Amino acid sequence: RCVEVFCIYFRAERHEEPYVSITKKRQMPKDGYSEEIEKEVGQAEGKLRTHRSAFSRASVIQAFLGSAPQLTLQLYICVLQQEVTVARSIFMVLSLLSIVYGALRCNILAIKIKYDDYDIHVKPAAYLCIFLWRSFEIATRVTVLVLFGSVLPIWVFVIVLLNFLGFFFYPWILFWLSKSPFPENIEKELSRLGTTIVLCLLTFLYAGINMFCWSAAQVELSDPDLISKSQNWYRMTVYYIVRLMENAFLLLMWYIYRTDFYLYVCAPMLFLQLLIGYCMGIFFMLVFYQFCHPCKKLFSSSITEALLSCFKILYFICQHDKSTLLKSKVVMKSPENTDGAQDSSKTIDSQNRSIHQSVSSNA
Repeated sequence: RCVEVFCIYFRAERHEEPYVSITKKRQMPKDGYSEEIEKEVGQAEGKLRTHRSAFSRASVIQAFLGSAPQLTLQLYICVLQQEVTVARSIFMVLSLLSIVYGALRCNILAIKIKYDDYDIHVKPAAYLCIFLWRSFEIATRVTVLVLFGSVLPIWVFVIVLLNFLGFFFYPWILFWLSKSPFPENIEKELSRLGTTIVLCLLTFLYAGINMFCWSAAQVELSDPDLISKSQNWYRMTVYYIVRLMENAFLLLMWYIYRTDFYLYVCAPMLFLQLLIGYCMGIFFMLVFYQFCHPCKKLFSSSITEALLSCFKILYFICQHDKSTLLKSKVVMKSPENTDGAQDSSKTIDSQNRSIHQSVSSNA
C-alpha cells in the first residue's frame, strides 16, 4: 500500500487525467457570509485522499489497541523492578508519541467528518494544542493506572473492566433508546451478522480510546456515517469531571495502601503533580476549542458557556441541598422550642400566681 501511494504521488502531475470529479466546499463564514467553492479532483488525488484516510484510521487503531497497552505494561515493569533502562525508556517514549499521534489523527478525522461541507485548514497552533492536550491527558492516565495497579493489582482489573464495558455498551444503549432501524448501508457485501461484527469492532475501538482519553469521534450507530455530527459540550464536560474524580480516587487509594516500596518517593508531591498534569491537559483542551479550533465560527455555543452552565446547575443543586438541610433542621428543632416555650410560660404563670397570693395575704 505504501509503495502504491508513492507511485501515485510521483505520477500525479506527469500524466493528464482524462476523468475528474468536481467537489463543492464552503468557506468558513466571514462577517456572516460563506462562499461555495468548486474544485476539480483528479483520480490520483482521490486515491491519495482515500489512502490518507485509511492510514489515519489505521494509526488510531494501532495507537489505542497496540501502543497504549504496551506503554502501560512497560511502565508497570519499570515500577516493579525500580529500574528504567535506556532501551525501555526509548520504547515508552515511542509508544507515548504513537498514542498521542493516534489521538491527534482522531481529532482531525472527527473534525473533517463533522464539517464535511466546509473547506477546513488546521493551523499549526491547533496541532500544538492538541499535542499538549493529549500528551498530558494520556501520560497522567497511564501513570495513575500503573500506580494503582502496583498496590491493588486485582482491583485495577475491576476498574478497567467496568470502564471498558461501560464505554462499549454506551453507543448500543443510545441506539436502542433511539429506536432507529438497524444500519444496513455500511457495506453492500456484508450480511446482517457481518454488519453486527463490524459495529462491535467499532465500539470496541471506541471503548479502548475512552479508556485512556476522550474520543473526539463519538460513535452514533443511528447515523449513516456512524459518527455523531453534533458538538455535545455537556457529554465532554461530564466525561472530564468524572475522569478527574476517578483519577483522584485511584491516587488516593494508592496513597493509602502504598507499601515500603514507595519509601523513597515523595507521595504527596507525586499525587499533586499527576492531578495538576491532568488539569493541564484539560486546560490545553479548552484553549483548543475556544481559540484554535478550525471550525469555531460554526459553534452555536462555546465550551466556556457550556462549562459555566454546568457549574450553575451544580451550584443550584448544592444550594437546593443546603436549603433542604436547613429546613429539616428547623423542623427537628421546632418541637423542642415549642416545649421550651410551654415550660417557660408555665413557670411564668406559676410565679404570677404566687405573687398574687402573697399580695392578697398581706392585704
